[in-house]
Amino acid sequence: MALELHPGEQVIYDGRPSWRSVMALYLQGMVAGLLVGAILWLAAGALWGILAFLVCVGLAVLVGFVRRIFVRFTITDQRLRIQRGILSRRVQQTRIDRVQNVNTRQRPLDRLLRVGAVDFDTAGTDDSDFTFDGVNDPTGVAAAVDRAQRLAAEARPGGGAIPGGL
Repeated sequence: MALELHPGEQVIYDGRPSWRSVMALYLQGMVAGLLVGAILWLAAGALWGILAFLVCVGLAVLVGFVRRIFVRFTITDQRLRIQRGILSRRVQQTRIDRVQNVNTRQRPLDRLLRVGAVDFDTAGTDDSDFTFDGVNDPTGVAAAVDRAQRLAAEARPGGGAIPGGL
């Protein structure tokens, strides 16, 4: 389901989690494959060990792909939006003028892989999980939100500041 834009609304950022954000899952699949493969190699023979390794790695790659491809992050000059799901769909969105704080987070492995998370604190909501997780260039995403907020402020009558906001 594509984002239907409001009249005059423009997209500032549209993306998905990076493939690098699921590298830990791929590594876990390889380790599990090695362990299961080694056990089956010793118990049932080389063919079963190799097959078990390939199945574990294949499952890890498939799960990582599904995690990435069915999540979409969008920033417009009017709202933030997160869409998740394959069969069922979950959509979170908030108006851009409700965003009070934008925080980026990168663990050491994230910094190495050049990915991270961008957390949004919004006014008047208890939705504690409004996060763009696993994005390339989290600092750039935070800058896109800043740009969207400036564009929204300019579009308001009088171009005034957000009441009680930033």
